[in-house]
Amino acid sequence: MNETAIYIHIPFCDHKCIYCDFYSIINYDNVSSYLASLKTEINYYSKKFSNDRKIISIFFGGGTPSYMEPQYIQQIIDIVKENFFVADEAEITLETNPGTVDKEKLIEFKKSGINRISIGVQSFDDDELKFLTRIHNSETAVKTVRDSFESGIENISLDLIFNLPKQSKQKWLSNLEKAVALPIKHLSAYSLILEPGTILNKMVMDGKVKMQSEEHDADLYEMTIDFLTQNGYEQYEVSNFAKPGYQCIHNIAYWEYNDYIGFGTSAHSFVNGERWWNYSSLNFYNAAVKAKYNAVCGSEKLTDKQKLEEYVMLSLRSEGLDIDALKNRFDLNWFAENQKLITQLIEEKYLILTDSFLKLTPKGYAVCDEILTKIVNRD
Repeated sequence: MNETAIYIHIPFCDHKCIYCDFYSIINYDNVSSYLASLKTEINYYSKKFSNDRKIISIFFGGGTPSYMEPQYIQQIIDIVKENFFVADEAEITLETNPGTVDKEKLIEFKKSGINRISIGVQSFDDDELKFLTRIHNSETAVKTVRDSFESGIENISLDLIFNLPKQSKQKWLSNLEKAVALPIKHLSAYSLILEPGTILNKMVMDGKVKMQSEEHDADLYEMTIDFLTQNGYEQYEVSNFAKPGYQCIHNIAYWEYNDYIGFGTSAHSFVNGERWWNYSSLNFYNAAVKAKYNAVCGSEKLTDKQKLEEYVMLSLRSEGLDIDALKNRFDLNWFAENQKLITQLIEEKYLILTDSFLKLTPKGYAVCDEILTKIVNRD
């Protein structure tokens, strides 16, 4: 059967953080109507895609899915299971923000079917949390991790952000030390990015905030790799680290170029070489689902060249590119056509080749986007 991942977007949020560019709304008027639309959309796509698919992961992203009541999340899980074949061992992740859950609520989330928690800590430093306009403090962040573990959800992931304005190497190291001291299995470390349309972007444009240099960013990133690998975490993607056996199944589905189906506002899907995406506006989404049972506002059929480039980029961003598998999948000798450049990047220690497996080195991960641009833009 075709292994497929499902993403479900929950747009409701308490407030908009200054750096966030994901679709979210600070309004709970449409919670019930949104659930009804999700059920309709899930039912619609099940008729198209359920016959030959095994669902290996369900990921609730947002917004802040943990603001919802556990019964709300359970209804969505139940409708997915009623309409699709969900593997018994499927990973079911709930994005969670400290300050939105307590131990009792987490226990109920576990009963609803959640077996993995991704906690948006972002920092263990109270000044940094205030700058990021998070609703929690460091004490609440630590408590949320411990409550998650004590509720019986042992597969816990943290998100942290580095290269904040004025963030020193020592302050970032302190964040990493506090993270690994907790009972977590996975850590995602992201550099602070200026996204158009965010409050942070306007603050920088207005001269109220000054971002740090690319050199400092690279130093913090290399520190992250060194520290986490020394503490038992394996880097399996540019920004993601896991204890052995705890790589995020949902993320891997994206990076291994597997099919995925997205439900809800702004959700994207990729099935059989075709990509489509939903309306972001909740009102547009609800109206579209009511009219046609789906909320697609755009789509594209990928060319063979696009598929090849995406496969190469996603593989190299994660655990590496199996050259033999690529040759079998696309029926061409990509390695031979690019051997001169690859040899140069190996000599410069950006790539390493073991048997038929090509992988970025830590040095390569630090300039990943530049390396991938060189490899795929060779017309």
